[in-house]
Amino acid sequence: MSASLGFVDPSAGGSKKAVQPAPRPASLSGKVVGLLDNTKEQADIILRTLGDLLRERYDVSRVVMRRKEHYSKPAPDAMIEEMAREVDVAIAALGG
Repeated sequence: MSASLGFVDPSAGGSKKAVQPAPRPASLSGKVVGLLDNTKEQADIILRTLGDLLRERYDVSRVVMRRKEHYSKPAPDAMIEEMAREVDVAIAALGG
């Protein structure tokens, strides 16, 4: 799916620890999508635009946006746990 939409896989290379991606839903229709802003330049604009397009094109029911404190720090556990309870799919922005 990512190749057909013109996205670049940010997980390619670099990490020594292998992490299995979460299972992908067959459809986004009716799903709640979480968008995590990493606070880098224009990440918020990228995510708002993505959220609008997901609602228009893929029938996403709701978009939940959260913003990290600083790009160099991981998202707080409480924020991650909240998003895990509230959303079906999560996307992190890489602005900058």
